[in-house]
Amino acid sequence: MTEEVATTLELRGLVKWFDPSKGFGFVVSEDCDVDILLHANVLRNFGQSSVADGAVVVLRTQRTPRGVQAVEVLAIEPPEGATLTLPEDSHGLLGAEVLALPIEPARVKWYDKGKGFGFANVFGRNEDVFIHIEVLRVSGLADLESGEAVALRIVDGKRGRMAVQVLSWDAASRGPE
Repeated sequence: MTEEVATTLELRGLVKWFDPSKGFGFVVSEDCDVDILLHANVLRNFGQSSVADGAVVVLRTQRTPRGVQAVEVLAIEPPEGATLTLPEDSHGLLGAEVLALPIEPARVKWYDKGKGFGFANVFGRNEDVFIHIEVLRVSGLADLESGEAVALRIVDGKRGRMAVQVLSWDAASRGPE
């Protein structure tokens, strides 16, 4: 009896689409002749429950009888050209200034993709933090689940605290790469 050793290949590609409710999506790569299946469990092992369409991903892949599948997510970058236009009450912060803000641990209270917003609670604080869908998109995410642990960069606006960056808890705990 012979045993085939499954070989993996590291590829960089773009998320074609990902549907958290279906539990999967596909990635396209110049280095692969077919679409690459990205299952929600593989994404969760990276620490995220969703990924934005057009996000750049680095994957470890494996060819199976059913096609090419991602077996590990190594990195995720927001979609190319994704820039966040912050509201007037965000104190005019620029990208580098946003990244200089402290990361605050939080848990998603609720998020409605259809409405395009939701709220989270920072650990040890009572007030809600507003999360807009565009902030998710430029953070490389597509959706959030109630109860999900996240890390937020937050500014104080006229109507309260609002997230200007959302990171998966696992990505934030890994630190800068």
